[in-house]
Amino acid sequence: MWFDTDKCFIAGSWVKPVLGQVLALENPSDGKKICDIARGTSADIDLAVAAANNALAGEWGSMPAFERGRILTKIGQLALEKTDELAELEAKDVGKPLKQARADAIAMARYMEFYGGAADKVMGETIPYLDGYTVYTMREPHGVTGHIVPWNYPMQIIGRSIGAALAMGNAAVLKPAEEACLTALAFADLAHQAGLPKGVLNVVPGLGEEAGAALSAHNGVNHISFTGSVGVGALVQSAAAQNIVPVTLELGGKSPQIVFDDANLDAALPFLINAGVQNGGQTCSAGSRVLVQAGVYDKLLAKMKARYEELVVGDAQKDLDIGPLISARQKSIVKGFLEQIEGDAHVVARGKISPDAPKGGHYVEPVLIAGVDASHVLAQSEIFGPVQVVIRFETEEEAIKIANGTEYGLVAGVWSSDGSRQMRLAKAIRAGQVFINNYGAGGGVELPFGGVGKSGHGREKGFDALYGFSVLKTVAAYHG
Repeated sequence: MWFDTDKCFIAGSWVKPVLGQVLALENPSDGKKICDIARGTSADIDLAVAAANNALAGEWGSMPAFERGRILTKIGQLALEKTDELAELEAKDVGKPLKQARADAIAMARYMEFYGGAADKVMGETIPYLDGYTVYTMREPHGVTGHIVPWNYPMQIIGRSIGAALAMGNAAVLKPAEEACLTALAFADLAHQAGLPKGVLNVVPGLGEEAGAALSAHNGVNHISFTGSVGVGALVQSAAAQNIVPVTLELGGKSPQIVFDDANLDAALPFLINAGVQNGGQTCSAGSRVLVQAGVYDKLLAKMKARYEELVVGDAQKDLDIGPLISARQKSIVKGFLEQIEGDAHVVARGKISPDAPKGGHYVEPVLIAGVDASHVLAQSEIFGPVQVVIRFETEEEAIKIANGTEYGLVAGVWSSDGSRQMRLAKAIRAGQVFINNYGAGGGVELPFGGVGKSGHGREKGFDALYGFSVLKTVAAYHG
């Protein structure tokens, strides 16, 4: 590897963790050790926050926005040049098939390009006021931003989080997930190569309860961005609240895909399946609930069954449909949910695990389940595995009730050729994003992303992320 795996990246240098401890990083495809990573603690977070504050007091704090943008764009260019290497790292680290890892590397580069171009385009405004006054607003960086990213999409989440924060002139401390942090470390090296000043980006790997908790509670941090589970998100927000620090939370989901009788089923099918099983279903916005109107229920279920039976799970390097889950623990969680199939609920179809899949890998067959009541745990809980439930509905009103009938509100998909219905559903569904006759819109970096309810608050991606990583200041000048 072209970077140090067992060190932290602080103040522009690779340094050993203060306590000298390391963690073993495992390949989920075969369960074997990849390498050691640093086990950073509160002492390393202290150093990283100090480095970030020093950067703000130095060159970075006075750098014009267009120059910041040039550096971010350069990072994106370097990431594109290393797309294949980054994809190999992500596939090995996370377990996702190479084609998905490659798409993530390209997306990370695109985020840096987008925010590089946007850095000098965040404007204030003038406000008409009393005679004798000129009033205007400006957007300024928070200062030091803390970023805690999960293991399922490290590159994409680093791109949309770090890219927006740096574009606004903040300095960042990044705590990647201990299960998958190689591309975070690689990103730090690319940023250094691109000329990012020392201390602007600091990366401290380690356990969530050690390094993550220290970052969340640090009184030198001015904003926290967290992506992960509801339970940990609540802890992060609680810790940050002690310092009255704003938090962006992107948490879980149990997103519905709603298919009406007038939908184009053949067009919908690949989206319906992919939204449920991509990355092994380990996606916060996974379309894990498929709501189908009675008139096409049997027909669509048959189509989904046929496709599920073709899905193959295996080693990430084999580039099959689905890779392993991240860990033995996650595999056990998913298996536990599948043991709760009861009553009318039944398995319609399963995919298969490739016969040459390594024995030590964390593989789970994709499972399609029907006959599930909308209130059942399988239809209410985020499973975070390749499991989809199909729920029948009769009327538009019933579909809306089921769609809104969980504690989450992240994403929804609507499949219908009726334009009026499309607009009604888009307004009625409680979610941060609603996709009509598609799901995900290709991931668009320009599209604000975030949830309501226990899916979190605040927005990432697009210009809204820039606003979230800034403080609005009002200036009222009296000149008579």
